Amino acid sequence: MSRKVRLWFFIISVLLWVVTLFVPWAAFAQEAQQAAPPPPKIDSGDTAWMLTSAALVLMMTIPGLALFYGGMVRRKNALGTLMHSFIIAALISVQWVLWGYSLAFGPDKGGLVGGLEWLGLTGVGLDPNPDYSATIPHQAFMIYQLMFAIITPALITGAFAERMKFSTFLVFMLLWATFIYDPLAHWVWGVKGWLRELGALDFAGGTVVHISSGISALAAAILIGRRRGYGHEPMPPHNLPFTVLGASLLWVGWFGFNAGSALSAGGLATSAFVVTNTATATAALAWMFTEWITRGKPTTLGAASGAVAGLVAITPASGFVAPLPSIIIGLGAGVFCYTACNLKTKLGYDDSLDVVGVHGIGGTWGALATGLFASKAINEAGADGLFYGNPGQMKAQFIAVLATWVLAFVGTTIILKVLDVAMGLRVSEGEEIQGLDLSQHSESAYALELPM
Repeated sequence: MSRKVRLWFFIISVLLWVVTLFVPWAAFAQEAQQAAPPPPKIDSGDTAWMLTSAALVLMMTIPGLALFYGGMVRRKNALGTLMHSFIIAALISVQWVLWGYSLAFGPDKGGLVGGLEWLGLTGVGLDPNPDYSATIPHQAFMIYQLMFAIITPALITGAFAERMKFSTFLVFMLLWATFIYDPLAHWVWGVKGWLRELGALDFAGGTVVHISSGISALAAAILIGRRRGYGHEPMPPHNLPFTVLGASLLWVGWFGFNAGSALSAGGLATSAFVVTNTATATAALAWMFTEWITRGKPTTLGAASGAVAGLVAITPASGFVAPLPSIIIGLGAGVFCYTACNLKTKLGYDDSLDVVGVHGIGGTWGALATGLFASKAINEAGADGLFYGNPGQMKAQFIAVLATWVLAFVGTTIILKVLDVAMGLRVSEGEEIQGLDLSQHSESAYALELPM
């Protein structure tokens, strides 16, 4: 064999060896590339719905809750009560960006709280996060959850309306959001949160929002004490049209609260929308007729309170139940919450605006009712409840309710006791008689001289 032939034979052999070695790996790489799941892609429809829902939930606090609470207090405390909701929206917006969101939804630390990796929204960008926001920007999910973090502490303010120092109020709200709300949100909604891992269901905030605020309100009402003259002086709402308007805004905004929690614009959002409206309407009627039977006349305030009770109760169940069970949930909310609100005088605590009866009891009923009526036919990602053959779901719901009660009551008690020593909780007797509008803000809600 000539030298030239041997050279060509060597070149061809090397080429064949390279091809033999490379082709299987190339095919494998191509196969792996084809098998890899596509990266998360932003859906413009889902994003539009979530941004709209975020705005609706913000509307629930300002102006909805501000008007609902502001109308129920006496005239001399109207601005102070409006100020509570308004300034919480500002305070928690900053807290959430700096550290609140990271504690609530950041990388898990033992199932109890999120880590600090997302401080200042570091790493929370405009791309989807598959754990929380598969079809919307991560920041869209973050801003939507912010609105929940705003309204929850704002709900508590109804328990101590007309008597808490504004300076102490600000510090309390900041501490409560950091040490109660943020960890609880992680327990229930955060990836690897211990209640989420347990299988507890809370679609839109029955435990995280309503039980936490309602039971914290109970602790606050007990520790801060009654308003001066409570039980001896008349303290009627000074502006019921404000209250009804606020309740109406809450009803409308709650569709963003519940249907928005589907995190997409589709069938689950539609189902949550339908059952939210149905339960709310049923609860308003149930409260009204219960009051009519027991007191002789139906009141506007009662109907508005019943609607809010229905909104509260359906919240944890809204993504898991069908329309007919939502009627039962609404019926229970109207009756149970009305009864609870009337018990406060017998139990001796002054919950000024019925936060405990509406949110604490309504949220508890809704969380437990979720364990009764949840169905995987409505939401495959959920679970069947007791009435659909899964009694174990009730156990998870009971544990979630109990854990939330303990965290909210004990945690709030500790925070308030520390603040009482450091700053004092209440305004002075003279300031309370004068009213918080003038004593805390040097303003008056009305220029006309009207009865206090």
